[in-house]
Amino acid sequence: MKVTSKLLNSANALVEAQLDADSISKKTKEMAQKAAKNVKMDGFRQGKVPVNIVMQRYGKELEEDAKQDLFKEVINEALKELDKKTEDMLGEPAFSKFDEKDGNIDVEMEISFKPELSVEGYEDVIPEYSTPRVTKKEVEEKVKELLTMIAPLEKAEKEALEKGDFAKFDFEGFLDGEPFEGGKAENYVLEIGSNQFIPGFEDEMVGIKVGEEKDVKVTFPKEYQAEHLAGKDVVFKVKLHEIQTKKVKDAIEEEDLKKLMPNEEDVSQEKLEERIKTQIREDKFQKLLYEELKPKFVDAIVEKVTFDLPKTIVEQEIDLQFRNAWNTFSQDDMKKFREDKDALTKKRDEFREEAEKSVKLTFIVDALAKARNVDVSDQEVLQAIYFEAYRSGIDPKEHLEAYKNQGVLPAVKMALIEEKLFNDLFDKSKKEEKGE
Repeated sequence: MKVTSKLLNSANALVEAQLDADSISKKTKEMAQKAAKNVKMDGFRQGKVPVNIVMQRYGKELEEDAKQDLFKEVINEALKELDKKTEDMLGEPAFSKFDEKDGNIDVEMEISFKPELSVEGYEDVIPEYSTPRVTKKEVEEKVKELLTMIAPLEKAEKEALEKGDFAKFDFEGFLDGEPFEGGKAENYVLEIGSNQFIPGFEDEMVGIKVGEEKDVKVTFPKEYQAEHLAGKDVVFKVKLHEIQTKKVKDAIEEEDLKKLMPNEEDVSQEKLEERIKTQIREDKFQKLLYEELKPKFVDAIVEKVTFDLPKTIVEQEIDLQFRNAWNTFSQDDMKKFREDKDALTKKRDEFREEAEKSVKLTFIVDALAKARNVDVSDQEVLQAIYFEAYRSGIDPKEHLEAYKNQGVLPAVKMALIEEKLFNDLFDKSKKEEKGE
């Protein structure tokens, strides 16, 4: 077995290896001898099966295992030549050549390593910004929203349903004339115009009179979670029992304050308004952060920090972005890409620039997080996944298990670290503490 390796840059290396037939045969026999000690076979005691019998029955599988073992030895030898460690490697080796002839194998493969980078001077590209202001009018409008939210529903003396009203009604859904599971309810209360139901349903409800029955025809969204209903035309038979409205107070009373501030001992309108003001300011800051500050900083830091990117990781990201975009292609394009390799390669390469930026940013975020001591615990990851599950109305344990099976827990953690990092970068109170 002959192995030669050379660094292409600080993050990538080329490995060339020749596996001769004798080496493969020798390794195969070694594996057969080991297997003979454990394999069970009719007519032989365990551990007493002749090696040649094992070779006859399992020779092909043993040879493949032997090749895999030799490739591992190739990688280990290459790492030693390159003065690298196994933990420095990223992703799996990518074969650029694999020629098998007369039992000999001639290969070339590229391996990638964790890139070396410095984020020194990153503070220079953090955009300046002013703390968002909150007006008295904004606070008053929010107070009105809260009063509306807790206001009780009352029967309205009106004939026809309008947007903004609450409908108390029965409904049952039918697909191709047959009722479907989960499509029926009685005395259901729905705010018309809240967009809680399938698009078009609430619009069709407008104008229905109390006691009236109506067939509401709608189409489920193509991305609807229940596959048997996604994109399907259905009919809901509805009957309106009552129209309700909310009686909203003009001013906050003490009982309202207690509802809105359940964990506060000494409630007051001033405390509530201060809490509202803080929340509005935080909402404005988050909007500013993700719509303006973060994009500006990302563009600047990606431009400022230069380093060699691990090719195997970039290629994986291109594949991921291409797969995610596949369903957006026309049927004609899909057919062309399946039949025309050059067209497929050209289209795939359109994702390279964005993929390189994404990979680059991932390593920069990791380096910045280390520089600023920003980390996310396993408990925080668990809490985030459970919260996501509760918000979506699904079982949190099943949601966590699905993430584990998909192998995306590291990506979830990285996303949380990124969110925490950017909030830390633009936290003015920390800057003031440091005297920045």
